[in-house]
Amino acid sequence: MGVLDHFSHLFDCSNGSSRYKKRRQLQTVEVKVRIDCEGCERKVKRSVEGMRGVKQVDVERKANKVTVVGYVEPNKVVARIAHRTGKKAEIWPYVPYDVVAHPYAAGTYDKKAPAGFVRRSDDPQASYLARASSTEVRYTTAFSDENPQACSIM
Repeated sequence: MGVLDHFSHLFDCSNGSSRYKKRRQLQTVEVKVRIDCEGCERKVKRSVEGMRGVKQVDVERKANKVTVVGYVEPNKVVARIAHRTGKKAEIWPYVPYDVVAHPYAAGTYDKKAPAGFVRRSDDPQASYLARASSTEVRYTTAFSDENPQACSIM
């Protein structure tokens, strides 16, 4: 940047809009798309590779998952896949099995999820399973094998 550019930038009388755009951040976007065959895989991969800012595209056919790395927005990636391929696409809705407190709760367990994953749940209804009242704790520990003195009937 030369001296004239520096001074012209300081004494700029425009309406405040900068000619320099904010740069997007590098991020990883995971998308769930139904992929049946190699043709579908190739079609999905080609639809995303042409986007501006995409650095890498990985397709996992067995998991029905597309991973896009680059300077892109997640909503635009999903819209592009849905438009170009005609398939239903959504942001990857699954999290690893060990992250969730109760993986078999009604809102989180999903039979269609890949092995080792459950559905992401921010549902407050599932959080009641995590808390046990003092009476529940007292009754469940009364007949515990770890505490033989708890029950005098035996």
